[in-house]
Amino acid sequence: MKRRTFLATVPAVAVVNKFQFEKEEQSFSCSSYNWRTFFKREGKVWKEDIAFDINQFAKSGFKQIEYSFTSPEEVRKLIPVLKKHDIKMPSIYVNSVLHVEGGIDKSINSILEIAKAAKKYGTKIIVTNPNPIDWNKELFKSDEELIRQVKALDKLGVELRKIGIKLAYHTHSTEMLAGAKEIHHMLQNTSPENVSFCFDLHWIFRGSHDSEIAVFDILKMYGDRIAELHIRQSQNGVWNEAFTSQGDIDYNRVAAFLKEHKIKPHIVLEQSIENGSPNEGNAIISHKIGLAALKAVFTDFR
Repeated sequence: MKRRTFLATVPAVAVVNKFQFEKEEQSFSCSSYNWRTFFKREGKVWKEDIAFDINQFAKSGFKQIEYSFTSPEEVRKLIPVLKKHDIKMPSIYVNSVLHVEGGIDKSINSILEIAKAAKKYGTKIIVTNPNPIDWNKELFKSDEELIRQVKALDKLGVELRKIGIKLAYHTHSTEMLAGAKEIHHMLQNTSPENVSFCFDLHWIFRGSHDSEIAVFDILKMYGDRIAELHIRQSQNGVWNEAFTSQGDIDYNRVAAFLKEHKIKPHIVLEQSIENGSPNEGNAIISHKIGLAALKAVFTDFR
């Protein structure tokens, strides 16, 4: 897809003078995962030089980031760089191991230390995706493992609430295996007070064999649990280079549902690239286009 084609797909209301939105309160975040995939394609390494990383990020126009952390030390190193560019961090992403005996307490304690460091910079949501059995294989967890995990997830949510942070449960495609028993067990058996939902629409789409029906069914079932959305678009199952409202998932319909049901989640762009994605723009250009499209589609979220 050519860059001019990208621009043509963004609604006219979004393709305006670049200064139009500078005075508006910016409420959209952007995931650091996107940038890792773009950097890889461009022969660079995300996190190798965080000063360079955030300088590039700032040029996209996003004023908020959802960064992925593995330690509180990473948080403390990043905060001064974010401050320099006036970039906020209302949410962060941290993986967890919650289904394996012996690893649960270690994982929970690690996340709590990261949370305490991030809270000092205004973080209010921690997104976690409990690790699958194997990131590279489609293996579903046993009932015993899911029972263990749901208790651990609830416990983590309780501990985060004590320090004023909301836990948002995230999934990839694996959780949709075996009748989607993992995602359903987590959301049916945790307390809404302790565990909210980070709805990553495209991973639900991909995990259900590219089904938009499944996306909207999950939206209907768990809309009242949603604290955050992860936004990504594809064409014929392959991730776009820049976010657009129309593609495999109708995001105008998503926005209409949220408005009708008075659901106002934190919105995070996670428009990453993969093998087969178009290669017509760089990370900065693609994210500028995506931000304009977000503002046009989710007009009630600014």
